[in-house]
Amino acid sequence: MTHSPHSAHPNTTPQTLGFLLLDAFTLISLASAIEPLRMANQLAGRELYRWYTLSLDGKPVRASDGLQVTPDAATGIPLALDMVIVCGGVGPSRSVEREHIQWLQAQARQSRRLGSVCTGSWALARAGLLDGYETSIHWECLAAMQEAFPKVVLTTQLFSIDRDRATASGGTAPLDMMLNLIGRDHGRELSAGISEMFIYDRVRGEQDQQRVPLKHVLGTTQTKLLEIVALMEANLEEPIGLDELAQYVDVSRRQLERLFQKHLHCSPSRYYLKLRLTRARQLLKQTPMSIIEVASACGFVSTPHFSKCYREYFNMPPRDERLGISRPKQRSEATVSLPMTARVLSQEPISSAVLALAQARGEPTYASVPI
Repeated sequence: MTHSPHSAHPNTTPQTLGFLLLDAFTLISLASAIEPLRMANQLAGRELYRWYTLSLDGKPVRASDGLQVTPDAATGIPLALDMVIVCGGVGPSRSVEREHIQWLQAQARQSRRLGSVCTGSWALARAGLLDGYETSIHWECLAAMQEAFPKVVLTTQLFSIDRDRATASGGTAPLDMMLNLIGRDHGRELSAGISEMFIYDRVRGEQDQQRVPLKHVLGTTQTKLLEIVALMEANLEEPIGLDELAQYVDVSRRQLERLFQKHLHCSPSRYYLKLRLTRARQLLKQTPMSIIEVASACGFVSTPHFSKCYREYFNMPPRDERLGISRPKQRSEATVSLPMTARVLSQEPISSAVLALAQARGEPTYASVPI
């Protein structure tokens, strides 16, 4: 994927990025990261960015869909890079070689910014370059990553920009990460213009979460719990009472509460509330519905009650969410020691320093982001 350079603005030095391709990388993530750079140059009318694709030996690398990409250069060729982004995909633990680690460590010693897309953060973690950094990776690898690299501060966010590290999960999440980076470099107007050119209706921010399928975390053994959650998700506008939910799946109210406490580490009513609030957040961000209409659509009998619950959970009122006003980013001073299932499924809005594989900040667990 060779980039044809344009003439640089005489007073501006373009930023140069190197995309390191791991075997079985996902092509959609690579394209989502590069295309915003191309469009930034096009809309600006000058070269803001230039980029190169790289592999260890300069030979073609096969993507997860079978297509081969011939890189621009081998890693052994010295390039004046400002940033290196590792492009991962299927089986990152098998794709990362010792030479990858050594090269990435050398880039870090040269004070180059480092990033990743899809599962590329596995390579950075193997190289010891993500210890203490907030990090995103595709949800399928979250549990394995947590076990393999406990010093990495994992999050379910679509992407994370933490100091000189920028990591994105799979699919189109790299597009959002790059749009945010471009916005920081050259202003939100350019970032918004790129989004419009790609017919991308909303640039997602760091607060947006991956949606982790509940089945992925619980497995298929907890059929009653999965059925109850499905009922909740299907009845957000008119919430079903807990006694009625229990009757639907032929368990007692007490058994229902035990299921949620044991596997989701919260009460059924708390889980239900968060599903409704998460739906409300989506409507506020993605539709022109009024706050009153959103409250009604999510099962709240009054707007004041809705606003109170929303503020308590998301740390901002619905009006600020609608206006796109960012809330301060909260980081904890220590990682909470919990069993993996608790970290995976805690529905409390704990800090991103705790791995909350399935929505630490309340995103629902019923839909997945494709890799």
